Amino acid sequence: MSKTLYLMRHGQTLFNLRRKIQGWCDSPLTETGRAQALIAKEYFQSRKISFDHAYASPSERACDTLELVTSMPYERIKGLKEWNFGLFEGESEDLNPPLPYGDFFKTYGGEGEMDVRRRMAVTLGEIMERPDHRTVLAVSHGAACRGFMRFWEKNQQAVLNGRLENCCILKFLYENGEFSLTEITNHDFSSLG
Repeated sequence: MSKTLYLMRHGQTLFNLRRKIQGWCDSPLTETGRAQALIAKEYFQSRKISFDHAYASPSERACDTLELVTSMPYERIKGLKEWNFGLFEGESEDLNPPLPYGDFFKTYGGEGEMDVRRRMAVTLGEIMERPDHRTVLAVSHGAACRGFMRFWEKNQQAVLNGRLENCCILKFLYENGEFSLTEITNHDFSSLG
């Protein structure tokens, strides 16, 4: 029997606005970020999508986003945290090396790309194997979500054109220990100005 995972990126933060590397450090949602989360809430409500369980990275930006999307209880899971960028955390995004990052951040006390992919794959796999988990919401971060997508790209049925915007929703089917990406939703935030 297949199960469904909705993996979502958090709303816009102060560091996103100021183009700072966030990683394991944190910054609060902006008013725009809060409004984005409410648009994501409307997305789920208009499609009558409900969850039996919800999870978030322990970062404030992820928890606050989840709390705006649903009022249900949820669990904070460290495995859903963003890529650890080591000494680059809190610095300007202009300092990022060219993609792909590979093991660049390991030299500066952070994580390697494959480490992030594996961490997300193991964490989300363990979550979906829990009893009574049929439709799950997990709120995480841009690079972590992208790493998870890349881990399972052999099963990818949806194509991402561009980036994972704030509050992007990735719908995965989970069956026989494997995830398949079936839908990508980047919301239209043009009404937010």
